[in-house]
Amino acid sequence: MPQIDVAQFSTPRRLRKDEIPQVVNDFRIAARNAIEAGFDGVEIHGAHGYLVDQFMKDQVNDRTDKYGGSLENRCRFALEVVEAIVDEIGADKVGIRLSPFSDYMESGDSNPEALGLYMVESLNKYRILYCHMVEPRMKMVVEKSESPHSLLPMRNAFNGSFIVAGGYDREEGNKVVANNYTDLVAYGRHFLANPDLPRRFELDAPLNKYNRDTFYISDPVLGYTDYPFLETTA
Repeated sequence: MPQIDVAQFSTPRRLRKDEIPQVVNDFRIAARNAIEAGFDGVEIHGAHGYLVDQFMKDQVNDRTDKYGGSLENRCRFALEVVEAIVDEIGADKVGIRLSPFSDYMESGDSNPEALGLYMVESLNKYRILYCHMVEPRMKMVVEKSESPHSLLPMRNAFNGSFIVAGGYDREEGNKVVANNYTDLVAYGRHFLANPDLPRRFELDAPLNKYNRDTFYISDPVLGYTDYPFLETTA
């Protein structure tokens, strides 16, 4: 496995209340810069233990001001970011990724169902283009009744396009779309290893196997641009 260089960072601290508006503004500026650079839109990363997710989850957010405590308070920062970006570039260019069931980087929540529902219902106010949610345990279950957690209530409550992700293959992805469990399915690891994934799915062709040992490394080529296309494999 290639050696991974780990940067040294300062000890994390709680944002002061007066610092939060500047961070929200940073998100707004980043969205504007993305559009000016030629991107069609932006996806707000509100998942997997990053800053937005840390505010929302009660197992990591121990604030006692208006950004902590109740579900409404914990989601306040996320919705302020959404509002700022929508006002800057338009709701039709904005999506968000959420992982209410994930406890990645110790960012878990005691009631992920309530968190997910509150967020999608609140997001309806802003009419953003889509909500992208990660399945419980990052693994989908086709039969919703077999899963102790389900994204179906969030899918039904959200007014825009709904995207699911987490452990899907071609067959499972087709099935959940056909069953109206979701509008779209997102693929990460499969797409990383298969630059022509839509074509392979269309032909039901074999997939390249991804190599986890090359994830998150600094090499600009290894594991990112050297997976073969279908024509090369053939």
